[in-house]
Amino acid sequence: MDFPIAIGIMPNHLHALIGLKNSDQSINTIVSNAKRFMAYEIVKRLKEQHQNNVLQKLVSAVTASDSKRGKLHQVFESSFDCKECYSEAFTEQKLSYMHENPCKGTWDLVVSPIDYKHSSAKFYLTGENGEYTVTNFKELMDVDLSK
Repeated sequence: MDFPIAIGIMPNHLHALIGLKNSDQSINTIVSNAKRFMAYEIVKRLKEQHQNNVLQKLVSAVTASDSKRGKLHQVFESSFDCKECYSEAFTEQKLSYMHENPCKGTWDLVVSPIDYKHSSAKFYLTGENGEYTVTNFKELMDVDLSK
């Protein structure tokens, strides 16, 4: 089992801190599979909500070569930024960035990270679960994720 440690869903991107057990699959394969699963779900919900304008944008974003292979919608960019967190200090830095993201710069969505419902900040700052259940990364520090 993999462990969700933190999450931040932003208007145009996602932050996730996860603990992965050793696997035969690369992190690229794991993320690719997750994106594919989420993309199917997003398209399904957009169709249910008759969001034809958004669906058309996703259709028009498909490249000609992907279209020839049968791809219908381009939901996510093909790349992602992966940072391996080997120290408590680095993990804390990444959590702080994730949790502060909705409060700053371009977004300015909320005043306090606790108020952003699409984030694990409430859990980390108050100990109360928010919209998403996560495991505190400190609980996994002594867990051997290589097995």
